[in-house]
Amino acid sequence: MNSTNFDGQWTRRAVERLGFGTAQGSSTRGGMRGLVEMARYLEQGHDVAFTIDGPRGPRYVAKPGPAILARRSGCPILAFHCAFERGRTLEKAWDQFRIPHLFSRTVMIIHTPIEVPTDADRELVEQKHAEMQKALEKVRDLAESWFSLPQEERTRLAAEWNA
Repeated sequence: MNSTNFDGQWTRRAVERLGFGTAQGSSTRGGMRGLVEMARYLEQGHDVAFTIDGPRGPRYVAKPGPAILARRSGCPILAFHCAFERGRTLEKAWDQFRIPHLFSRTVMIIHTPIEVPTDADRELVEQKHAEMQKALEKVRDLAESWFSLPQEERTRLAAEWNA
């Protein structure tokens, strides 16, 4: 799902040029319509993804859409974060967007799946949303520190996360 705002349309075009579909919506405009479209994609056997902090932030704070969609679809939430060794930060952007330098090493850290039962009540969906937020923070912190860790520590952490 991507935002209907101006910046979101640039992202949409890039994603579609890579051969992926998009659903238009955000936490402030058309979110439920976007969730319904994403649910259809899941029913057709496709994977879906969110940029979780929405078009206006705050930065790194997840909106509830993934937890709501997981309840509706029965599909788990996979929280992940990609980081790279070298890049340029867009200092004036609200989200401090980073662009990797060519040939920069990259790491992707994926949390264990978060299941949301299809019969979950509002309170449980809120708990799963909070669990997702904590998982996102955990993977972000590890991924962003990855390249500053000694090789032995990276090897140990990789074995721990792969177990």
